[in-house]
Amino acid sequence: MHKIMFVCLGNICRSPMAEYVMKDLVKKAGRESEFHIASSAVSTEELGNPVYPPARRELASHGIRCDGHRAHQITRQELEYFDHIYYMDASNGRWLHRLFGSAADKCRPLLKHDVADPWYTGNFVETWNDVLEGCSRILEELA
Repeated sequence: MHKIMFVCLGNICRSPMAEYVMKDLVKKAGRESEFHIASSAVSTEELGNPVYPPARRELASHGIRCDGHRAHQITRQELEYFDHIYYMDASNGRWLHRLFGSAADKCRPLLKHDVADPWYTGNFVETWNDVLEGCSRILEELA
């Protein structure tokens, strides 16, 4: 079982987009039983909130639903449980190290560059492209 967690600042845009894109890719590959996929935040500012409407619309434009998602902050138990933890930008990586110290060394960036943050850019297509690139690479690596 591959246990994957995606992390961003608030868990309402990038990390849930990555979660649901990855779930979609895994389903289309017929490999759902091989994966446990989730997402979380490093901050507490969006706790309990659903996926941000423009992010939800971008997912829906690709036939992906994210119903029922509620933002939550990553826990130490999740850090220990998940084998692969991918954060969206360098700031998220610093947050993880502040929260968990050297235990966060297992976390790594989704891409070599920061995943575009649509909360600030308003460009959800760019974020979609970044997330799809990263998730596709993960699926290939875990073949």
